[in-house]
Amino acid sequence: MSTKDEKNSLLEKRSSRRKFLKNSGLTVGGLIAGGALGSLLGDNESTKTEVQSTPQKTFENPNVALMYFTPEQYRITEAATERIFPKDHNGPGAKELLVAYYIDHQLAGGWGTGTKEYTSGPFYPGEPTQGYQGCLNRQQIFEIGLKAIQDLSLKTYENPFEKLSEEEQDAILTEFAEGKVELVGMKSDYFFGVLRSATLEGAYADPLYGGNAGMEGWKMKNFPGHQTSFLNIIEKEFTKIEPQALNSQHSH
Repeated sequence: MSTKDEKNSLLEKRSSRRKFLKNSGLTVGGLIAGGALGSLLGDNESTKTEVQSTPQKTFENPNVALMYFTPEQYRITEAATERIFPKDHNGPGAKELLVAYYIDHQLAGGWGTGTKEYTSGPFYPGEPTQGYQGCLNRQQIFEIGLKAIQDLSLKTYENPFEKLSEEEQDAILTEFAEGKVELVGMKSDYFFGVLRSATLEGAYADPLYGGNAGMEGWKMKNFPGHQTSFLNIIEKEFTKIEPQALNSQHSH
């Protein structure tokens, strides 16, 4: 085979491989996944230059990633928690504090599945002081509750909950808080109570768990977080100090 024929053959193979990559599931967002590019296109200099010039996206906060919610469930939760814990002159609200991510991460674990809770029958209506007496775990409670929020929003305002005005969102949540919405397996005020409690937890829990971004929830309360020691100020008047999170602790 002549040099010209070899060159044409090589170009034809590259073109075929590029078409395969384009039409397969190996591309994500227009970029080649993993090491597929090198193995399918070869190790020549032009390929290496192309790979090296591809910008790599980095994530500063690994907590900003969904573990349980669907995108729609996340959007509803983010909007609802922001109305429960809104941004004001005191500081950021639930959205900036990443409270919806906190709830998402908790639902993905034992809190969501109720691994340490008894949920077998028989089931009887409990007294107000006894709390929830049903069989639903928190994953199911949120799935039912969030769907009901969306359904009521579409029925009442013909728009998804996250697209409503603040006043309309408040009206929807008030319906739930007052127990006026029919839900399967629980009362709507119970669901709202769980959502509200989780919202406050996400605003003030250690950032390690996904919420309280930048410890801003603590800063609004002048809460010191996890300090290694208070010996240097224990005998002084109240002293405002910068908070520390669990992941800022270092062994010596």
